[in-house]
Amino acid sequence: MSLEAFRPAEVVYIGFGSNLGDREANFHRAQEKLQATPGIEVLRCSAAREYPPMGPPQPDYLNAVIEIRTTLEPERLLSALQGVEKELGRTRDVRWGPRTVDLDILFWQDRIVEAERLSVPHRGVPERLFVLEPLAELSPGLVDPRSGRTISQILAALRSRRANA
Repeated sequence: MSLEAFRPAEVVYIGFGSNLGDREANFHRAQEKLQATPGIEVLRCSAAREYPPMGPPQPDYLNAVIEIRTTLEPERLLSALQGVEKELGRTRDVRWGPRTVDLDILFWQDRIVEAERLSVPHRGVPERLFVLEPLAELSPGLVDPRSGRTISQILAALRSRRANA
């Protein structure tokens, strides 16, 4: 039995994105694969919403946030997410390019994680409406441990900047 079986479970928020193939089916398949992964329990999912892409010209994304409970360590969870992406046809050819599935660790309870392959909270969250809106649906009072602001506050600030731009 691995040591992770004895770790307390922690709540983690995963960003989901898809703009290739059947995006809704990709969302459901990603949830199913996460749920089937040892050490991961899917708790809730936000509604999926359509957003314009970042990066090169490409189809719009379907984005959502998945709340999980996990006993995995951050690097192990990242590897598990990348395994799900690969199983669902993700290739890494173009930075910010189109993809069948993109899974990003957004928040890990109140932890800050800095590793070679991983930064949590995800550095892009404060500037990404496609992350903040679904995250606010699930957990508006979640506090970003770096800024001390809630998701609702971060979302309101982003909307205000965009309205005044």
